Amino acid sequence: MVGDDQDWGEHAACRTADPDELFVEGAAQNKAKAICTGCPVRTECLAHALDLRIEHGIWGGMTERERRALLRRRPLVTSWRRLLEAARSEHEQTPGAEDGQWGATG
Repeated sequence: MVGDDQDWGEHAACRTADPDELFVEGAAQNKAKAICTGCPVRTECLAHALDLRIEHGIWGGMTERERRALLRRRPLVTSWRRLLEAARSEHEQTPGAEDGQWGATG
């Protein structure tokens, strides 16, 4: 995790992008999502958008439609930040995770 709840945005890959590039529709969303690839705070960003139910823009590599679908599939989640950080921690401890491969639990 990078810092506390408030400073993760300072480390975001999109911090210097034009906001108009992140709040797009249609095929332009794929280009916007590409900015998130390899972002060091992608998890924090996605959790922020899910926890606050942000309806517009690309957050953590997901479109608003993708986030809505995720929220519908997991209605009982009370803290996406806690859930995503736990999943990331578990993944980092999985054999082969450093190679980008999933272990037996992935």
